[in-house]
Amino acid sequence: MEVSNRLNKLPSQFFATLVKKVAVAVSEGRDVINLGQGNPDQPTPKHIVQALQKSVENPDTHKYSPFRGTDEFKQAAADFYKREYNVDLDPDLEIAVLFGTKIGLVELPLALMNEGDLLLLPDPGYPDYLSGVGIANVTYDTMPLHSEQGFLPDYKKLTDKQKEKAKLLYLNYPNNPTGATASVAFFDETVELAKCNNIGIVHDFAYGAIGFDGDKPVSFMQAEDAKEVGIELYTLSKTYNMAGWRVGFAVGNAKMIEAINLLQDHLFVSIFPALQHAAATALSSSQECVDDLVNLYEGRRNTLITECNRIGWKVNAPKGSFFAWLPVPEEFQSEEFADYLLAKADVAVAAGNGFGTYGEGYVRIGLLVDEARIIEAISRIEKLNIFNP
Repeated sequence: MEVSNRLNKLPSQFFATLVKKVAVAVSEGRDVINLGQGNPDQPTPKHIVQALQKSVENPDTHKYSPFRGTDEFKQAAADFYKREYNVDLDPDLEIAVLFGTKIGLVELPLALMNEGDLLLLPDPGYPDYLSGVGIANVTYDTMPLHSEQGFLPDYKKLTDKQKEKAKLLYLNYPNNPTGATASVAFFDETVELAKCNNIGIVHDFAYGAIGFDGDKPVSFMQAEDAKEVGIELYTLSKTYNMAGWRVGFAVGNAKMIEAINLLQDHLFVSIFPALQHAAATALSSSQECVDDLVNLYEGRRNTLITECNRIGWKVNAPKGSFFAWLPVPEEFQSEEFADYLLAKADVAVAAGNGFGTYGEGYVRIGLLVDEARIIEAISRIEKLNIFNP
């Protein structure tokens, strides 16, 4: 039996290709330092694990969850946003429970767009945004992110036709892959664009907890009237090292939240209740573990930048996320450079062109190995004599 045309239109999985290349190298017995991954390397904090263990022992959690999630988890999410961002949310109308935010990002075009509608996406950007494009059979245009603009889209470059046709616009700050952050002023500008052109805004806040140099990332919901035009997706994967738990939520515009919930009513019966209890515990308990995690990533970032500059690799320090976005030498293309580092130095990085046309000329490095391995990786690259210290 042949698969559907819908599946045939899906993009190839960029990260799967990267994983395969690394796996081949490792199978050959090589000591690969994998800086290309986006998988948190620290364990989930013990108090969250213990909350799950205790909840699993309660037979009530073995039943179906309420279709739209437990009141406990949604209230915890609302309280979290009030405490962290001073944003008021109605748990019943303005919060949707998600099986990780990737689900939400891929679902949204199905829930809110019709075939042929236009989706505006950042370039470079998270590759799986395109999965939603293929599944919903919508069209898309990209908004280039340039270093000169702080890797923020320049809305003045959007054409009248794009603003007229666009149904949704995706943003992601702190940004994957560039590590850039956004300000409330930029989000205010985004709200104004949305209001004037009837565009729904979707802010992917996956790295919302991870900001450096004492600067806490701002939420799109902190912009005035943000809830009138859009939603924000928050995942526990990065903030609490719960990537494999697949727990997240969306907040904001009630109509957009209802669209997510309605679609999910037909696809899922929400998340295992014990997981939702553990997630509520994560959001409601002391956030000291989050502070410790951010300090860990900042130390790794500082080591990476120091080592790169030491060997003559001139790079800028990311302001947030756990990624660094580094320029490749002029004689290389992005994928060529990534393949060269893997072949000659046993160092894996993610080629920038995998994140979009405007990712060419960069590689993405994850701050997801310890500082000793970061130092070793840069020392290996130094021996290739590509850079002049």
